[in-house]
Amino acid sequence: MDLQILPLTERKPRIEDEASLAFGQNFTDRMFIMEYDNGRGWHSARIAPYGPFVLDPAALVFHYAQEIFEGLKAFRRPDGRIALFRPRDNMARFNRSAERMCMPTVDEEFFLDTLKKLVRLEADWVPRSEGTSLYIRPTMIATEAVLGVKPSDRYLCYIILSPVGPYYKCGFKPVRIWISDEYTRSAPGGTGEAKTGGNYAASLYAARQAAKRGFDQVLWLDAVERRYVEEVGSMNLCFVYDDKLVTSPLKGTILNGITRRSILTLAGEMELPIEERALSVDEILDGAADGRLSEAFGTGTATAVSPVGQFTYRDRTVTLGNNQVGTWTLRFFEALTGIQYGRRPDTHGWVELL
Repeated sequence: MDLQILPLTERKPRIEDEASLAFGQNFTDRMFIMEYDNGRGWHSARIAPYGPFVLDPAALVFHYAQEIFEGLKAFRRPDGRIALFRPRDNMARFNRSAERMCMPTVDEEFFLDTLKKLVRLEADWVPRSEGTSLYIRPTMIATEAVLGVKPSDRYLCYIILSPVGPYYKCGFKPVRIWISDEYTRSAPGGTGEAKTGGNYAASLYAARQAAKRGFDQVLWLDAVERRYVEEVGSMNLCFVYDDKLVTSPLKGTILNGITRRSILTLAGEMELPIEERALSVDEILDGAADGRLSEAFGTGTATAVSPVGQFTYRDRTVTLGNNQVGTWTLRFFEALTGIQYGRRPDTHGWVELL
């Protein structure tokens, strides 16, 4: 498929004060768009000026939530070059989500090559300050105008870019987690492993309840026994428990996080034993009290590594490491971001330079 690059008619002003960058509120001059029709396949691929879409009010995405997305980042390195972190893994996960949601897959090589061309064109938008990056959001939505519960015959796929600062306003500091046993994020056999908007919409109510109580995030328990840890907000969760790295197994109910996968690889190199098993809420509370649980942190594209300082479950609150960033948490953060920003060598082939 040919790619058309349309001219810009005007440019947005650049953000001079990068310290003021919020997450996901500013967008670059250009975007990528292509369309799909049953019988024709993907067509009309183009990089065009950033702007709104015109969609029929009956478009299936509005009524039956047939939609997927991805999230990855471009990082400015000390030598000025721009690096993508494990973008091929994002392309593969995009297609796995598409298959789960009965949507057409994309040609991963074409999609990645186009993404790179878009970022090169928008290179001036990649910020240079410590802790900043260019967030990349590939998305696919169902656009057929029909009120009927079925897979769409038409789709729109696009990529938008956003220069961002830290996900949490507090930066790299321990967050407070509320453990919910009333609400669940996903169930066995559901769409928990797909990166689809419905999973996140279902999490909003509990997240708002947590915020009202003064917490930063929600920890979801499994939907069957309401006992075992799954995810925190939109992040995978890792624990340093009995001097091992413990994280929930991938069984279709949680996202197969690319950052999670990277941390497990780094843990192996650091000779920290790994256990992929379901950790119970009792193990969290009792382990924090008796010292078996020494650290916890979330992993995800938006935050990289997010230290946890407190857990609250019902009427019980436990604090980890005097609410300070743990030794292992800091080591993982420095190792991961060091590779992403080019301060440390990439021995895994995770980085692709533009």
